[in-house]
Amino acid sequence: MHHHKKAKATEETEVHLIGSGIASLAAAYYLIEDAGVIPEKITIYEQRDVTGGALDGSGDPERGFLIRGGRMHEEHYRCYWSLLDNVPSLEDPEVSVTEESKEFNNRFVSHAQARLLRNGKKVDLSSYGVGMKDQLLMSRLLFTPESRLDGLKIEEWFTGEFFRSNFWLLFTSMFAFQKWSSLMEMRRYMLRFMHLMPGMKHLEGILRTKYNQYHSVVLPLQRLLKDRGVRFALDTQVIDIDFSGEGTGKRASELLVRRKGGEQERIALGEHAYCFLTNGSIVDAADEGDLDHAPVLKGVEDAGAWQLWRKVAAKDPSFGNPEVFCGDVDRSKWYSFTVTMQDWTFLDYMEDFTGNTHGTGGLVTMTESNWLLSIVIARQPHFPNQPKDTTVFWGYGLYPDRIGNKVKKPMSACTGREILEELWYHLKVEEFMEPIMHSDRLVNAIPVAMPFIDSLFMPRSAGDRPRVLPETCENFAFLGQFAEVEDDCVFTVEYSVRTAMEAVYGLFDCGKTPPPVYIGAHHPSALVKAMAALAK
Repeated sequence: MHHHKKAKATEETEVHLIGSGIASLAAAYYLIEDAGVIPEKITIYEQRDVTGGALDGSGDPERGFLIRGGRMHEEHYRCYWSLLDNVPSLEDPEVSVTEESKEFNNRFVSHAQARLLRNGKKVDLSSYGVGMKDQLLMSRLLFTPESRLDGLKIEEWFTGEFFRSNFWLLFTSMFAFQKWSSLMEMRRYMLRFMHLMPGMKHLEGILRTKYNQYHSVVLPLQRLLKDRGVRFALDTQVIDIDFSGEGTGKRASELLVRRKGGEQERIALGEHAYCFLTNGSIVDAADEGDLDHAPVLKGVEDAGAWQLWRKVAAKDPSFGNPEVFCGDVDRSKWYSFTVTMQDWTFLDYMEDFTGNTHGTGGLVTMTESNWLLSIVIARQPHFPNQPKDTTVFWGYGLYPDRIGNKVKKPMSACTGREILEELWYHLKVEEFMEPIMHSDRLVNAIPVAMPFIDSLFMPRSAGDRPRVLPETCENFAFLGQFAEVEDDCVFTVEYSVRTAMEAVYGLFDCGKTPPPVYIGAHHPSALVKAMAALAK
């Protein structure tokens, strides 16, 4: 870490947070609580009409519910859980979000009994099926410093056999890594989550929130910040950031914003102003279909967050290299879908078939599916406004360009109804799902095209992600999944919250530092146990 000269917040201090994902919301909390910034002097800008970034959850029983994905948590998310310790839960102000989640996970313990399916039957996971050569390559990877892995893809390290192993099928579907994803990031995952390796086949140690992350985490945090006086500028897109000064004394000096009606406005950042930018976005330019319409795959020209980072990055080499992450939509996209039924038939069947009550199973992956389909059945209700007779589940396909096994077209061209037909075929439930498919008990199946969802795993080199505090700037920070944090893993809420801590504690004199990153492999027995599990 480069040590910035830290300031004490005064009554004049103002902070402009661009993007309203968990990183910005967390930063606002630390700015108020630890740095002593006046809440009314904090503004959060968001191009959409809803906060939370990738942590979403919307809809109703009539039109159907929507989540673009779900977050798996674990107990060592030190920054995340300590933040949520202080946030009253959605439904009970006496209970924190952390307490609510702990209580929920004590009741619904994750132990998936049908993690992989082949031809509609459970795959025997007594062995991870990794050959000798790949076991050696795996241990070599763990002991290879990150500096030697610049730009490398996972497929450039392992043998072709590795990608047919149960281990890879579990790993690729659990975290959405692709063969062409960053080897550097895979190594971080292996080290960071080493302690979960032996139980990975059952998703042991995986924690979840009571509802979807929007209602369980974002809304409570937003409510707390609004109650304190933080300003939220929704439907407001930041188009550009100007900088003044040279060398190491650069300052963010002006924001160019476009409000809802389309009029542009310049906001001057005075000498007491700070600007925190969440650069990039994994859900930017996402498009939704429905039962009878396929979604549209958009590109970087529709992606405000990526365009802004591109403009900012052109102004300083230490502001990272967005092109690496957003420049190849065909490699960073996949499609998810959310199904709402006024019916329990499917969930009851899955409970019998898997041996998991809803909320204890998590991912079920259809290994012979050309799209590599996985579904997740969360604990019902997954939404606070979800009636008892209504069920919701979500799923995703990692290879949306491939032709389906039953539906003879790519997933990307499929309506919600067609995705369901493909899913029922793989689960061998077509016969008894048929009547529901032709009744109004099938409320909706909403497919979502997400061009940048895997952009955070694109093969990268040192410097492609900017530091949270670039050394050339004195009032500017990067937040979120595309800022560089040593040792920690992206595609986690923990990573975003940690960037918020690093930004606030690095710029303001509040006598605090973020807790060290928990590395599972640092426990003496973890490495041995994990390698033994691989060798089985």
